[in-house]
Amino acid sequence: MTAATGKTEGQQERSLHALLPFLQTQSQTSLTRMYQRPSSCLSIFRLLGAVERQLVMNLLWLESSIPTSTMSSWVTKEGKTLFDDALAWLARLHILSNNTTTKLGLSPAFKTSMRHAITGGGASVSFGVPAEPDEKRPAPTIDALDAYALERWETILHYMVSSGTGQMPVKPSQGVLFLLQRNGLMAMNQGQLQITSSGFQFLLHTPHAQLWELLLQYLQMVEERQMDLVEVLSFLFMLSNMELGRVRAFYEYSTESLSDTQRAMLEDLRDYGLIWQRKAKCIFHASSRRFIPTRLATTLTSSVPPLPTATHASGAQDQGFIVLETNYRIYAYTDNPLQTAVLNLFVFVKSRFPNLVVGSITRESVRKALVNGITADQIISYLTTYAHPQMRKNKPLLPVTVQDQIRLWELERNRIKTQEGFLYTAFASQADYEYVLNYARQLDVVLWENAAKRCFFGSVEGHTNIRGFIERRTGGGG
Repeated sequence: MTAATGKTEGQQERSLHALLPFLQTQSQTSLTRMYQRPSSCLSIFRLLGAVERQLVMNLLWLESSIPTSTMSSWVTKEGKTLFDDALAWLARLHILSNNTTTKLGLSPAFKTSMRHAITGGGASVSFGVPAEPDEKRPAPTIDALDAYALERWETILHYMVSSGTGQMPVKPSQGVLFLLQRNGLMAMNQGQLQITSSGFQFLLHTPHAQLWELLLQYLQMVEERQMDLVEVLSFLFMLSNMELGRVRAFYEYSTESLSDTQRAMLEDLRDYGLIWQRKAKCIFHASSRRFIPTRLATTLTSSVPPLPTATHASGAQDQGFIVLETNYRIYAYTDNPLQTAVLNLFVFVKSRFPNLVVGSITRESVRKALVNGITADQIISYLTTYAHPQMRKNKPLLPVTVQDQIRLWELERNRIKTQEGFLYTAFASQADYEYVLNYARQLDVVLWENAAKRCFFGSVEGHTNIRGFIERRTGGGG
C-alpha cells in the first residue's frame, strides 16, 4: 500500500465528507449499533477518503489484527502524514479497534456488516424491502421522479431568494422553514423571513453540499424531537443504497419494515424531495405504505449529481453564464428562474428575454443586498463562480473597478452606525455634570460625551440607573 498520493495534509482534510466530523462526536455505543447494518457500513465506506478506504480494504478480510509496524512498513516516507491522519480518523469513528498503537484491526461489528454488504449476505432489510408491483397503479418514470425532486428542491431555494422582495413564491412546509431558520439560512426581519448572509453563501454550493448542510442541521435537531439518531442515520444510509429504477419496472419499497422513527421521517423527506409517495388508499392511513426514493436520496453517499436535470439551460450553470462589463452592465445567459431570482438580490434587472437577462449593478441594488445581510465579497464570489467561459480568458477575471466600487458601497453603508440611547444635558454646574458622568462611566454605558457643552449620550441599558441616580441627587437637595 502506498499513501504517497501527492496531497498535503490540508488537502486530505478537505477531501473528507461533511458528515464524518458529526459522526466522530457520537458515542461508541451508537456507532456500534449503526455498524450492525450492512447498508450503513457501505455508505460510510463511500464517504471516507481514499487512504481510509484503502486501509479498510486491506484489513477487511484478515481474521486477526496485524502489527501496526507491518502496515507502516508499506507506507512511503512522503505518505506517512496521510497514513497517520487516516488511522486517527478511523479510530475516532470506531471503525478500527481501540488500540491502534500496536495492532490494527477492524471492529467486529463493522467487519461483519461490511463483508455482508460486499458479498450479499446478512439481512436484506438493511437495504430496504421491495413491495410487490401494483399493476393498477404504476409507479412514475425516472424522468417524472427527477422532475418531482427538482420541483421540491427548487421550491426551497426559490423561496429563500424571493422572500422579502415583494414576490409571492410557493411556500415550503413549516418543517422546512423551521430548518432554514435553525440553520441560519433565513431570519425574521420586520415580520418576514428573509435570506441571510449564510443563506446567500449556501446558494453558491453544489446541490449535493446544500442537501447535506440541511441534513446535518436535521440530525442536530433529532434529540429535541425525541427521535433515535441511529435510526435516522440508518434510514438515510438505507436510502442511499436503494435502486432508483430498473429496466423493466420500478421498485416501490415497503414501509412495513421501517421503525416508528423512520416512518416519521418519510413526511420530512417528502418535503425535501428525497421521497415520493402516492396517496393512501385507505382513509385510516395518512400516507401510502409504499415509497420510492428519488435521485436526491440514492446519490447521498455517491459522487453522482443529485439533480441531473437542474441545468436545463444547456449546461450554462456548470460552465458559467454571467458576463460583467466595466460599465457595471450584466448579461446573464440563463432561462433558469432560480438563477434569475438570485441575480435580483443584487442586480437592477432592465430586460428579460427567453434565454437572457440584462441588468446592471447599481448603488441602490448593492445597498439592497447589503441590507439583506449579503456582503460585498459574497457578491464578487458569486460573479466569479458563475462567470461565462468567455470572461475566464480575462486577467483579472472581473473588472477591478467594479470589484472596488462594490466594496466601497459596502464601506459607505458601514461608515455610520446608529445606536439608541439618551442624551443628558442642561446640568446646573460643571460639578453636577462630572458627578453624573463619572457614575455613568462606572456603569460603562457612556457612548459619547462633550465636556464643553456639559452633555453626554448613554445607552438604553443604563438609562434607568442614571435617571435614578440623578433623582436621588436632586431629591437630596444637591
